[in-house]
Amino acid sequence: MAERSTAAVDVADNSGDEPLTAKAGKATADGAAQTQESRPTNTSTTDPEADRGRSSAPDLHSGHKLARRYRLEECVTRLDGFSSWRAMDEKLRRAVGVHLLPADHPRARSVLAAARSAALLGDPRFVQVLDAVEENDLVYVVHEWLPDATELTALLAAGPLEAHEAYQLVHQVAQAMAAAHREGLAHLRLTPSAILRTSTGQYRIRGLAVNAALRGITSDTPQRSDTEAIGALLYAALTRRWPYENDAYGLSGLPKGVGLLPPDQVRAGVHRGLSEIAMRALANDGATASRQEPPCTTPEELAKAVSAMPRIRPPEPVFPAPAEYQHTTYQQGTYGRPSAIPGAASPPTLVAPPLPAPLQSRTGRALKWGVAALLIAALGLGSWQLADTLLRDSGSDTNQSQTSEGNEAPPPKKKTPVVLSIKDAAEYYPDGLPQNLDGVPQAHDGDSSTYWRSKSFDEGPKLIIKDGVGLVFDLGSEHEVSAAAISLRDSGDHTTAAIYAADSMDSSTKVTDMKRIASGTTQSNNLVLTAKKPVKTRYVVLWLTEMPKSGRDEFSRAGYKQGITNVKFTG
Repeated sequence: MAERSTAAVDVADNSGDEPLTAKAGKATADGAAQTQESRPTNTSTTDPEADRGRSSAPDLHSGHKLARRYRLEECVTRLDGFSSWRAMDEKLRRAVGVHLLPADHPRARSVLAAARSAALLGDPRFVQVLDAVEENDLVYVVHEWLPDATELTALLAAGPLEAHEAYQLVHQVAQAMAAAHREGLAHLRLTPSAILRTSTGQYRIRGLAVNAALRGITSDTPQRSDTEAIGALLYAALTRRWPYENDAYGLSGLPKGVGLLPPDQVRAGVHRGLSEIAMRALANDGATASRQEPPCTTPEELAKAVSAMPRIRPPEPVFPAPAEYQHTTYQQGTYGRPSAIPGAASPPTLVAPPLPAPLQSRTGRALKWGVAALLIAALGLGSWQLADTLLRDSGSDTNQSQTSEGNEAPPPKKKTPVVLSIKDAAEYYPDGLPQNLDGVPQAHDGDSSTYWRSKSFDEGPKLIIKDGVGLVFDLGSEHEVSAAAISLRDSGDHTTAAIYAADSMDSSTKVTDMKRIASGTTQSNNLVLTAKKPVKTRYVVLWLTEMPKSGRDEFSRAGYKQGITNVKFTG
């Protein structure tokens, strides 16, 4: 297995661009061109003749700083004379996205104007433009970076959305675009990669006006173009198919020659009302005279149509089936108690010896009564011994719980776990190959939106070319460490980790020479490691040996990797 750099440019752009390197069966590099080929549209790009003399994308590199503040970290798109980067705002210590192009680029002025107009909107349903600057022969646009959000492209890769989620998608996007058009702003590149779903279930739109300006896309009917794009997003959410003949954005197109089929005819079980809404948005050119409902030609009309629909309830939560009822049997000699109590030994069952054959004489009757008396005496003696034992044990417990004055002694106090303060942290790499030195403070800064990220590995979940990856934390002084709680960026196959007591923050000592405090495995985003017995130490090593496979995100490529945030130790 070979470990590769995460700065490759053939990955999906956080600004809404398609992958730069075309792959078989997937979308082309330029999502705008793909859209124009796969559906009829009024949008157009600037004249190619006007672009011939434009400058190429600025030749920048990771580590370059803009305005002494924005440090470029990874180029995620280099296309059509501009480039897009993931960067770090060193002033506010947060990730941001940056679009860069030369100041003499023929679209530089329109990009600046679009970015400044989008910034003035200030609607939280859109990814916000934070800065738009012309400086040192460069034009750059800085925008929000949402590490906890998921592209609609990734959601659809797992399958179609259920009806309630698809309703939330079209409802929120239509209302947001209606608000934007009321302010004179259009998107013109509403593709699945331009829609983000946050961890709270809210949909946010990125690239308002800016993505179209970067590519010189314009439209004579911007409201109709954006409405049709929202209809295409809803169609894809319901069917996992692109509503045109050409494949696009990782989705298969419709069969050639059949025309635009309603979603409920493409896939069984599609909500009929949502299928009707998608068709009203897609067929918005007036060619729907035969339909009962009029077409939606603006986002405002589409938002009103969605609001007028009957409410779509969210799916009922699924609860595990109750355990099968176990019938309890009773036996003679247990005095009405179950014969077996889980976790406790069953009392012995007294069985009478077999009686002799009945005797008809007086001697036989006397023998019968004698045997019965012996049996009763045996039962009574056994019951008396059992009761005496229970009373003596109860009296012993009572005596132990009373003080010499006859008052009850207070129960022993449990030690309340205390969160231990982390004074410093460093990356732990005994093999001399660090993962992400700059991201170490984000593992314990208390901000769940920032995190330390490992590199991506081609094989897993168990790491092969490395013993593991990890961090070492300084608690300031020696404390008894009893547990660790770690929030993980990725969930999936599983993550295996352990914590060790170290002598220092130096990476020269291997974990095999340290005392293990606790270890564990999880398949969720939360990992709790609890020690059988607290260990006193000042330095704690968090060591990951297995990591889940995750898709590509804004920090690295696809592969086996993990991110760590909100590390807390208790003792």
